[in-house]
Amino acid sequence: MSEISRDEFMAVAAAREFRDGDVAFIGTGLPMVAAYLAKATHAPRVKLVFESGIIDAAPRELASGVGDYRLAYGSPKIAGMSYALSLLQGGRIDIGFLGTAEIDRFGNLNSTVIGPYRQPRVRLPGSGGANDIASMAGRFVVICRLDRRHFVEKLSYLTTPGFLSGPRAREAAALPGSGPSRVITDLAVLGFDPETKMMRVEELYPGVTLEQVHERSGFALGVADDIAEALAPTDRQLHLLRHVIDPDGRYVVAANV
Repeated sequence: MSEISRDEFMAVAAAREFRDGDVAFIGTGLPMVAAYLAKATHAPRVKLVFESGIIDAAPRELASGVGDYRLAYGSPKIAGMSYALSLLQGGRIDIGFLGTAEIDRFGNLNSTVIGPYRQPRVRLPGSGGANDIASMAGRFVVICRLDRRHFVEKLSYLTTPGFLSGPRAREAAALPGSGPSRVITDLAVLGFDPETKMMRVEELYPGVTLEQVHERSGFALGVADDIAEALAPTDRQLHLLRHVIDPDGRYVVAANV
């Protein structure tokens, strides 16, 4: 396992969240890597939507942002941001991927400020399309490194809804999407208890202990009854990541092999 980096585990775990035929709303970074890994393996019929309105691009190399016109290569349609967001509003997006500065036990996200809103210690980029994705997509996945700065008992600001205050809160707020399904971290894959809607550990990467995961979280994580060891990347997945999808290591740092 020392020959597989944590970034590679995260990319492969995120790729497994795609189902063949999904319409997926993604950004740059690990979500883009995971999307192209899924399309090259188990989910070739996934359709990708970028916030810039570029649809199902097939770039020769990874883009630096959703508006990077390297994404225009191979795209059957470039329609603009309003079109991309209309797909969300119209219930056409099956899965979205998000990053975050803070996340709480119910999968609510903060990407607005750290500290008091009027006098923050850090001013962050804000929502962008994150609120739309979390509110409207069929489900969404968060990719975030596991540490106490990110996994917090109370958000500085609620930018993006997860399960809000818990069971039935999304329904009470009339949010049509089903909420967060997974949180992909550098130590484990986390999910949510179907009854309490609280975050729990579902898979551990090889060599990682539950104690390590709990030590890195700022709140108490639940543990699934059938917790499993995450599947290691296959040789084919590693070849695709290292030599085809991200050969320069722009988003995925490979192990020293």
